[in-house]
Amino acid sequence: MDSRQENRMKAIINHLVQLQELYEARMQHETSLSRRRLRDLDQAIEDLLSRLPEDVARRVTRLQRKAPPAVVPVVGKACGGCGMNLPVSMLPQIKVADRIYTCPNCARILYALTPPYPRRLPRSRGSNLPSAGIARFSAPELMLPHIQAQDMEEAFREICSKMEAEGFVEGAEMLVEKAMQREAIASTAIGHGLAFPHVRGVEGGGLVLAVATSRKGVRFEDVRGLVRILFFIVIPSAASAFYLNLLSGLTRAFSESAARDQLLKAKDPSALWEALVHTTRSVVR
Repeated sequence: MDSRQENRMKAIINHLVQLQELYEARMQHETSLSRRRLRDLDQAIEDLLSRLPEDVARRVTRLQRKAPPAVVPVVGKACGGCGMNLPVSMLPQIKVADRIYTCPNCARILYALTPPYPRRLPRSRGSNLPSAGIARFSAPELMLPHIQAQDMEEAFREICSKMEAEGFVEGAEMLVEKAMQREAIASTAIGHGLAFPHVRGVEGGGLVLAVATSRKGVRFEDVRGLVRILFFIVIPSAASAFYLNLLSGLTRAFSESAARDQLLKAKDPSALWEALVHTTRSVVR
């Protein structure tokens, strides 16, 4: 494969990964009923689709309608969508990216993660691990009531530093960088003072959630109003599909102002944790 073809394929893969992020951002804003953001995202999706070869654009559109996500990373030796182990001979070919490769089982489009990427640490909390609810993904140590940061990057740094200090992740600065890159594709703020910043492709461990509140509010770019509640989610590649279910549950749980007020009233991590567990009990199982 010559250099021009190699660069072309890399551009196509990058567009596909960005397109998947836009599809998922649209799902966020669909729940929030932000019509302006929906129009903006629809236009961005159409722009990216127009940059793809017609057959690739048709394929990704069909997959996204049938069984999202349409574009998934390879996780170890398996498809990040269905979890099926891929043929050994296929793995180096996906890394080379000389053409579009799809999972033989679920037909999702595959791509190889590019290191370096942040690491989520396996963390034992004893033998009585929670089997249900928000406690599967979070902990009282990851509650940050009334953060001081007033802009997006400062807020991400405050949250990620806490996650690293508590032993949940490595590479806090890399998490901040990845989260900012994600925001550049499409804002994760969905209105009502809520935002769901996240980082994908984290190595090892399970999905982890930190929650921060702000009295003064945090400004997100290209978004009206200030964000007062941030749900920062670190997503291992193997949990990409499940993340959408968690996001849907959290969005439903905090669609009512009374639920949001419960978080904002919490004065310490213990109270914030109690409010989070109580409010999500029926929607995050």
